Amino acid sequence: PVLDTEDAWLSVEGPVSIVELALEQKRVHYPLVEHQFVLCTVLYAIMRLSLKGVKPLSLFDSKGKNAFFKDLTSIQLLPSGDMDPDLLTVRQQFLLKVVSAAVQTLCSSQKDREVSEEEYFPFEKGKNWPTLAADLALYLQISEDVVRRHYVCELYSYGMDHLGEE
Repeated sequence: PVLDTEDAWLSVEGPVSIVELALEQKRVHYPLVEHQFVLCTVLYAIMRLSLKGVKPLSLFDSKGKNAFFKDLTSIQLLPSGDMDPDLLTVRQQFLLKVVSAAVQTLCSSQKDREVSEEEYFPFEKGKNWPTLAADLALYLQISEDVVRRHYVCELYSYGMDHLGEE
């Protein structure tokens, strides 16, 4: 980008402006940032929903694991479209576990005190965990429909038929 400055600012001496410093930075490799975002979302879901026995790095292949420890400005080989079926199974089980835990947490809290989802997750207004799991399925190369079907089944099994119909 071209930055126009006034003549009065050209003669000013002192430290370099933050805008000039920002423009001198290398550009990040966006797919690598997106890959890091997926890991952060997985870790947050594990923490927030208290999922036990989940190994987050087991959801990624060797290329994906190596990419986590590289500089964000470097161009890295990320996982390709062809994935190991065992890895896809582990990913699918993780997403289904997220949906089950979210529905269980929501339903148990509503039965205890008639608490809304926003009150139970106060810092996450508007965060719908099953929808987040479906969005995460796109990044993890899992069918979104499998996650949504599991969500509906969980709603019916916890007696939330009106939500399951929607």
